[in-house]
Amino acid sequence: MGNVSKGSLTVILYRIRILLLISSALLGLVISITIPVNAQKNNSSPPQITPDVDSSELTPSYPASPPPPRKDPLPEDRDLQERLKETDYRVSNLLGDVTGNLWVGSWRGLSHIDPNTGKILGRVSLPNVAIGALAQDKVGRLWVGNYEGLQRVDPRTNEITAQNLFLPSKRVLSLLIDKRGYLWTGTDNGLALISPDQGLIMTTVKDLPGVSANALTLDADGQLWVGTLDGVVRVNTKNAYVMKWINNLPGTTVQALAISPEGLIWAGMPNNLLVINPKTGAVLRSVTRLRGRNVTAVSFAKDGSVWVGTNNGLLRLNPHTGSVLDEVAGLPSSRVFAVAPDIGNKLWIGTSEGLAWLMPNMPKAKTHLAFSRAVK
Repeated sequence: MGNVSKGSLTVILYRIRILLLISSALLGLVISITIPVNAQKNNSSPPQITPDVDSSELTPSYPASPPPPRKDPLPEDRDLQERLKETDYRVSNLLGDVTGNLWVGSWRGLSHIDPNTGKILGRVSLPNVAIGALAQDKVGRLWVGNYEGLQRVDPRTNEITAQNLFLPSKRVLSLLIDKRGYLWTGTDNGLALISPDQGLIMTTVKDLPGVSANALTLDADGQLWVGTLDGVVRVNTKNAYVMKWINNLPGTTVQALAISPEGLIWAGMPNNLLVINPKTGAVLRSVTRLRGRNVTAVSFAKDGSVWVGTNNGLLRLNPHTGSVLDEVAGLPSSRVFAVAPDIGNKLWIGTSEGLAWLMPNMPKAKTHLAFSRAVK
């Protein structure tokens, strides 16, 4: 390398010293940086610094909102009342059976009661509780028409023993046992004759005038009268042929039928109550007090008077003059669907809000609480 003078040696040593100082400084910087990283790896955290700030000066990070509105407490029975409002309490059909008991067809199911005491004797479980019609055959079996077809019930066991779902329509509106013991079934799309033993269709009435068999009754000759959407039709019960059709009636639709002891037809219409001569088809009377009223049920009592249910009340009429003898108060609803007189020495009334009963000389009807909506 050659000879180096003393002056040059001094300069070299000075440079080496500076480099060492720089290296030391850099080494210290590296150590100061790596120590905290290593400390974090060893799960040790640096000391926290708490700012000297008054907590009342801190602003919330969410917007302020008003408190929820106050709700009044519900009554103790409010929940029960709400559930009851969802239930249809209408009693659409009533039938006195051969044992003297009363069958009650409601839209909550089918039951039979002792009409003398009002005690429920049994309930029948049905696939559809929207009951449209009831009838009892000559052997004592009960037939139930609903909006899903026709069922036969054994009243001793309350069990369904037969059913027929292959009717002109599944919506059954009326039922009647003729003098031979056969079952006539009226639907919203025609009329069928059923064998009560097998529960099978024997025949159907082809092209029934008025289409819908809303109501059925028998005359003194044993022939069938059908209330339809267009008047009344007489059907021969032996061969299912249409014998007579009385149409062009005021109100057109017949929704309730009864035959008086004199053999006259009483037809309940949506706006009238007519008395018709079945032989001539002539309208003998339009009952004055029922004009403009929706007649939904007609039934003759043993004393000869006629009970008429409407969508706005129940009346008892003199059948000879049409005058009103009584107007019943105290019903659970003024909308009457069914009337069954002289069962257990009582008149039974099915309404849109349940079942009621009335005895002679009572000032008003009483509600059967087992079949009616609870009222505070």
